Amino acid sequence: MEREKLGSRMGFILLSAGCAIGIGNVWRFPYITGLYGGGVFVLFYLFFLILMGVPVMTMEFAVGRASRKSIIKSYTELEKPGQKWHLHGYLGMAGNYLLMMFYTTVAGWMLYYFFQMLTGKFVGKDLEQVGGMFQEMLDSPGVLITVMVMIVVAGILICSMGLQNGVERITKVMMSLLLLIIVVLAVHSLMLEGGMEGLKFYLYPDWQRMREVGVFETITAAMNQAFFTLSLGIGAMAIFGSYIDKKRTLLGESVNIAILDTFVAIVSGLIIFPSCFAFGISPDMGPSLIFITLPNVFNSMTGGRIWGTLFFIFMTFAAFSTILAVFENIISCGMDLFHWSRKKSCVVNLAALIVLSLPCALGYNLWSGIQPLGEGSTILDLEDFLVSNVILPIGSLWYLLFSVSRLGWGFDKYREEANIGEGLKIPKQIRVYVTYILPVLLLLLIILGWIG
Repeated sequence: MEREKLGSRMGFILLSAGCAIGIGNVWRFPYITGLYGGGVFVLFYLFFLILMGVPVMTMEFAVGRASRKSIIKSYTELEKPGQKWHLHGYLGMAGNYLLMMFYTTVAGWMLYYFFQMLTGKFVGKDLEQVGGMFQEMLDSPGVLITVMVMIVVAGILICSMGLQNGVERITKVMMSLLLLIIVVLAVHSLMLEGGMEGLKFYLYPDWQRMREVGVFETITAAMNQAFFTLSLGIGAMAIFGSYIDKKRTLLGESVNIAILDTFVAIVSGLIIFPSCFAFGISPDMGPSLIFITLPNVFNSMTGGRIWGTLFFIFMTFAAFSTILAVFENIISCGMDLFHWSRKKSCVVNLAALIVLSLPCALGYNLWSGIQPLGEGSTILDLEDFLVSNVILPIGSLWYLLFSVSRLGWGFDKYREEANIGEGLKIPKQIRVYVTYILPVLLLLLIILGWIG
């Protein structure tokens, strides 16, 4: 069976950026930027994005493009006879499923809030009532399962339409709308009275604030955010590398994707901080920011229902773009491993993903007694910890070692593949850095994630 290909370079960039752009860009990046010194943190973040994130992304793309296979088969195609690099493929696929086991539920929250905002359910509600609405949603297994199933069915349906006609076509439209909506929302927030104070707090370099929270803590947080924002280590990027031609170098494309991802993260803060400062509301981290703080902000502003609806469309698109990318990886793996047709892989995974996503959806209500990481934790917390602190960093280290080690694919072959085409080239001089220094930085990141 001939391998499908993406129809355009723009499709590849938007699909890969869509995979990287997720809800973490919106509810985590702005908050930790404000916490760790504003513009100071952003400078550290960009430094580590270039130093760590982009090189590993080129490696994952290179493995995908050279092998023309999904995560498990890609190693088999490139490793030497008798080697066991492909064993990571099974961990990587477990990571894809595990990520979707909670991401489908969280995407369902976004969809639910979009409908709530659109139909005016928040109008006239005070802070306590809005908080109560979030808790009511979590307490209802019927609501959470319904919206989760809607997300899974929509994602699988789009993937079943084919790579170009389904995944690429829909993602192009969705990402274009996402970028338009986020700019409109940011401009509106900046024009609010008191909004510029929020902008100053967000992006003005505040060395004093950084020293108060700790220089080491700031650097560690920047390294962590810069690396994990790109969704590396589970083959979700490699799959799109396997679908592209060799007209462009992989370093140039990786830089473009990192720029898009960073743009969305920074502009999200331009929506959140000016809005919160304009109405004197604290920009909290995590779900409470999205589901309690911001609905209250929208309630307070003129035309808030329209702005709130636009914001939750943006959030739904941000979550769903990641879901489409990871679904495509999962479906492609079924096709490569078992020689299934695309339709069969979609049907099998439709059932599998709905069943696997149930524990997370039930973890807030019927199974709320299960607290795997201690008192107050949820099934989602465990799944998120395993993906973010174990599978993504170990997978990224594995891709790195495979690409630079003589015992793996090797630096020369990786560099040759990455440099095919027009665009930025990877210089030979980077060899010492990626072979000896970058693995230590990744190892440090893994250790900090486990003891933090």
